[in-house]
Amino acid sequence: QVQLVESGGGLVQAGGSLRLSCAASRSIFSIYAMGWYRQAPGKQRELVAAFNSGSITNYADSVKGRFTISRDNAKNTVYLHMNSLKPEDTAVYYCNAEVLGIGRNYDYWGQGTQVTVSS
Repeated sequence: QVQLVESGGGLVQAGGSLRLSCAASRSIFSIYAMGWYRQAPGKQRELVAAFNSGSITNYADSVKGRFTISRDNAKNTVYLHMNSLKPEDTAVYYCNAEVLGIGRNYDYWGQGTQVTVSS
C-alpha cells in the first residue's frame, strides 16, 4: 500500500504561482507511476501531469508550458509547480500512485488539495 499526503493548495490570483507537494509513505522508486489529477465542480477527474518509472512525463495540453512535475527521491515527494495560473485551473488536485501487482495494477489517491484561482 501507499499513503499519499498532499499539501500546498490555496487561493491565488490569476497569473500567480503555487507549488503542490505529495509525500508518499514508501520509496517512490518502488512506485511504477505517479502524477497529479484534478477535478473541477461538475467535471470528471482529469490528468494534469504524470511520470512513470522510465521518467517519461505526460502533461495535459491545457497546462503545457505552465506546470512542471518534479520529484525528490530522497524525500519520497512529488511536486507540481504551477505558474501563470488561470481561473480555469480551479479544482481539487489529487496525487496518484500506480503500483504494479500480480495480474493487475493498484491505484492510490491522496485526500486532495483545493486550488482556487481568482480572476
